[in-house]
Amino acid sequence: MHEVYTADLQALAGRGRLRALRGHAGTDFASNDYLGLAESGELRQAAVDALARGVPIGSGGSRLLRGNHPEHEALECEAAALFGAESALYFGGGYVANFAIFSTLPQRGDLVVHDELIHASVHEGVRRGRAESVGVPHNDIDAFEAAIVRWRVAGGKGRPWLSVESLYSMDGDSPNLAELFAVADRHDAMVVIDEAHATGVLGPQGRGLAAPFEGRDNVITLHTCGKALGTVGGFILAPKIIRDFLINRSRPFIFATAPSPLIAAVTRAALEISRNPERRERLARLVRFAGSELRRLCNVEPSGSHILPVIVGADQATVALAASLQRKGFDVRAIRPPTVPEATARLRIALTLNVDKAIVADLFAALAEDLRAAA
Repeated sequence: MHEVYTADLQALAGRGRLRALRGHAGTDFASNDYLGLAESGELRQAAVDALARGVPIGSGGSRLLRGNHPEHEALECEAAALFGAESALYFGGGYVANFAIFSTLPQRGDLVVHDELIHASVHEGVRRGRAESVGVPHNDIDAFEAAIVRWRVAGGKGRPWLSVESLYSMDGDSPNLAELFAVADRHDAMVVIDEAHATGVLGPQGRGLAAPFEGRDNVITLHTCGKALGTVGGFILAPKIIRDFLINRSRPFIFATAPSPLIAAVTRAALEISRNPERRERLARLVRFAGSELRRLCNVEPSGSHILPVIVGADQATVALAASLQRKGFDVRAIRPPTVPEATARLRIALTLNVDKAIVADLFAALAEDLRAAA
């Protein structure tokens, strides 16, 4: 009965791509807890305070039934005000929020043009949606415009949708958003910007790299809560008409149990903490130091952000490097296809406030030693 699954897993193992769940092991260079909030005393206290004032743990149903809670609505109001959008809609996770956008909003006859390295949740949403779609080379803004022009010449009559991440989760780099918006303006396009790895860290008040464009009629942004904000969930920030349409037409919203009101309350506290620049400034200093050490010790050019990929190439070699670092007490994970393109398996080193400069220096000294041994 299970032969097909056994064969598939054996094939993955033979290519060095078999995955398994693991617990915490070693110093954190693998999580997305960029501001060190996930285990912070501040968020623990926010949870205690919320429980004390009677906020429930579970919602009991979808938000269109009995699951809507004042904490959800307060969180959405505060998020919209902080990020500068007309409205916000809170989902249980960033993946499902992205899926909701692309499976619901682009209509039949429209065209979604997305960066080829966009999150998997966008790809899945597009597959379930009504619009045509095309991927373009990474961070090539001219390719977005060329795709729209080809589509129009071929008879495309609908609306273009442009989809990018403001900070790419596996490469740590960013597109030129000003150029992208110029393309959008020339072609009357909607722009969807996934701010997942920038939220709380980059832009004014940690509002993300798309902050200068937030609030425009043609802008939808996604901000996740499970990374720098240290909780769970994701916001879609958009014009109110988009929010209303999602509430009425998005199956991932309509038929899902509402997120925990307790987590919504804790996320409100995380948003308030994120206004304080102290954590962002500490992380920025750590990013500069880590980039210098990576270049000096490992001869690897840093991304310039808190996501530092070290491209190895071969799957097995990448797994071996990660295992060596883990034995030395550093929780660094190997990222392999299909998460990243073929022949670009890598170590993804995430910088968080769970480490300091001394630990970062030790990591790169160990990595340099392993790279020399592998060579």
